[in-house]
Amino acid sequence: MRKKLIWGLALALALTGCGGGPAVAPRVTTAPAEPKSQVAFFFDTVVTMNIYTDDETLLSDAQAECQRYEDLLSKTVEGSDVWNLNHAGGKRIQVSPETREILEKALEYSALSEGAFDITIGACVDLWDFTGEGMGRLPDETALAQAAEKVGWAQIDMDEEGVLLPAGVTIDLGAIAKGYITDRIADFMRQRGVESGFLNFGGNVLAIGGKPDGTDWNIGIQDPRGLQQQAVVGAVPVRDQAVVTSGIYERGFDLDGVRYHHILDTATGWPVQNELAGVSIIAPDAFDADTLSTAVFAMGLEKGTAFIESLDGIEAIFVTREDEVTWTSGLEGRFQPT
Repeated sequence: MRKKLIWGLALALALTGCGGGPAVAPRVTTAPAEPKSQVAFFFDTVVTMNIYTDDETLLSDAQAECQRYEDLLSKTVEGSDVWNLNHAGGKRIQVSPETREILEKALEYSALSEGAFDITIGACVDLWDFTGEGMGRLPDETALAQAAEKVGWAQIDMDEEGVLLPAGVTIDLGAIAKGYITDRIADFMRQRGVESGFLNFGGNVLAIGGKPDGTDWNIGIQDPRGLQQQAVVGAVPVRDQAVVTSGIYERGFDLDGVRYHHILDTATGWPVQNELAGVSIIAPDAFDADTLSTAVFAMGLEKGTAFIESLDGIEAIFVTREDEVTWTSGLEGRFQPT
């Protein structure tokens, strides 16, 4: 279905109201009336946790878990699994079970997306600066072409002895690790008795259960340009689900009428240029949603829509650069446009 709506796609949490109510009878939990909240900075993004709990140490313990994952998976932390892989010089090395799980998922989606998603894009990513002092400058074309020649997910060799990357090939988990970590932090909280709350890891939003009154959480779809932070194009009610967005507005710059953004074409190393401004994926977990948001954006509207329609339990909302919003069939009657 296709509807003309205002520009928009980012995540804004609508914490009141509900789209049509839950599919089962509401269950009122014994959660506290007000959530405990914490804002921190991990994984190069703002991390927000709003959790209904009486556990006084839960959020600080969860923050410690976030630090552990950053130390394990960041490509810039010397001694992390990713740093070790990227500096192994073609030698096979052992990695943690967490890193292996992420790599296995990455290879699965690289195959499914026919390479639209590929974590061996690392050498290309390193030539771009979308947020720092180098923002606004294009990389050397020859260097970028040479880096793109090193991209190829099939080069990752995993066996019981460890993981091997060819010398010169580097991985970047920026399009998948946050989703994995979001799920693991949610699991950590559920193990500590949490039944209601939400996590927002830089646009990776995961609802734990429903709201304490038994209704669903509403996730609003907001203006991607940031011109009106509270302007939304619609909302999706969720419980125990993730909503993850990728788009050209997140990190990037404009130069000579072209938007250069952080979602790179795995064939060329240049930012993907298609009709899309953003994609939101709704899935049972953030791990899948995070990976798919990047892969589907790179596919474009037509191919991306068909791809999501072929997957069970996954839905998507697309925003084009021409102010048009579309969504997959499973969101009919659920996505509420404004």
